[in-house]
Amino acid sequence: MATNFAQLSLAPALLAVVDELGYRHPTPIQVESIPLILAGRDLIGQSKTGSGKTAAFALPILQALDVHSRSLQALIICPTRELAAQVAREMRKLGRKHKGLSILELVGGQPVRQQTDALDRGVHIAVGTPGRLLDHLERGTMDCTQLATVVLDEADRMLDMGFGANVERILRAVPKQRQTILFSATFPSTIEAMSRAHQSDALRVTIDDAKHEDSPVEQFFLEVEPSEKLQALYWTLEHYPHESALIFCNFKASVAELAQALSRSGLSVDRLDGDLEQYQRDQVLAKFRNQSTRILIATDVAGRGIDVEDLELVINYELPAKPNTYVHRIGRTGRAGKAGVAVSLATKRERTKLAAIEQVMGTAPERLEHEVGETDVRSLARDAKMATILISGGRKDKVRPGDILGALTGEAGGLEGCDIGKIEIQNRLSYVAVARRHAASAVDSINAGRIKGKRFRASLVS
Repeated sequence: MATNFAQLSLAPALLAVVDELGYRHPTPIQVESIPLILAGRDLIGQSKTGSGKTAAFALPILQALDVHSRSLQALIICPTRELAAQVAREMRKLGRKHKGLSILELVGGQPVRQQTDALDRGVHIAVGTPGRLLDHLERGTMDCTQLATVVLDEADRMLDMGFGANVERILRAVPKQRQTILFSATFPSTIEAMSRAHQSDALRVTIDDAKHEDSPVEQFFLEVEPSEKLQALYWTLEHYPHESALIFCNFKASVAELAQALSRSGLSVDRLDGDLEQYQRDQVLAKFRNQSTRILIATDVAGRGIDVEDLELVINYELPAKPNTYVHRIGRTGRAGKAGVAVSLATKRERTKLAAIEQVMGTAPERLEHEVGETDVRSLARDAKMATILISGGRKDKVRPGDILGALTGEAGGLEGCDIGKIEIQNRLSYVAVARRHAASAVDSINAGRIKGKRFRASLVS
């Protein structure tokens, strides 16, 4: 079995990028999948969320890509806008030595005309959600004649969310002579049926996470009365110290109520649900990713695609109806072999849900014995270390992370490198995390100065 990326027959340019990104050893799903995808085989890859599936399909796709041909060659279908954005970001990082590489996100909440214009100019890879992809196919604005590879990412979740019919229509509309890759955390009968219908002699790669997990997610549950849930949540937040915590609820109303309660208690908290506009969702996620918000409360639909480095804690404030949803929720922590904790708050009536989770996971969450009492919420009420600055320039303006870093650490900015956190470049906007104590002066220096010789507006994201 390969122990480094050089043994996976990847091109030197990709190996250089992998090394620059600090990926020292391929994960089990990458070791098993990359050679098969490079060989052109159809594949079903089953492994838990956060096991490195994106790189497992992105690296072979990038290797096979003809960047000189401005045609759509790979299509990645994702269940949500957030996951599509995450996959596109990862593919751009891995493909940064591919000169002229064009990757386009095709998701709802964005103007169709801008997407159509980009497709007319030509793109190499499209990453999108089923509804918007199908819309472009039916409009005739997406030319798939040169399409070589289709990937269904988190295929099980896609079907759980009711996108099965749209995905079927997409797969019937694209060329039959193609490579089709399915990645999924679970393998229900619906995935098996889709594979039979749309794949050719597919190979199945299943990673036994119990064997390969260096730092498994520690799973616990608290049995509480419904009236005790908020105090049990505070107890959990206090008992498991964290910089970042993700809390899942089943309904938008629960998210709003809980966010309001935690905010009143002085906690650094934000919410993510279907009522937010796309630009609001982007800002909320950017703040959480760069640790400007410590706690994020989300529904399952909104929480798909949240990819946060070093997320220590996931809490199920409400247990999901389906055990497969639980698998995806707790997969937000313990990613890429790092340690994580998942705590579920369950009522006595939900013991059957816990039993179903045990059946799917192969192990039961450990019961925590505690007495719910008053927690000193003041011990939890502290600001995040970082603040987020929004800059009115992005990828389309030729702005790169190094340009922003230089503007903030140069003579005009005067900040130290340690004062600057995650820099996220989008099409026309950029987000940068700055130590909170320097945030106001950083905004002033960007507004007074230039980035790559141009003036851009900067503001604090509240």
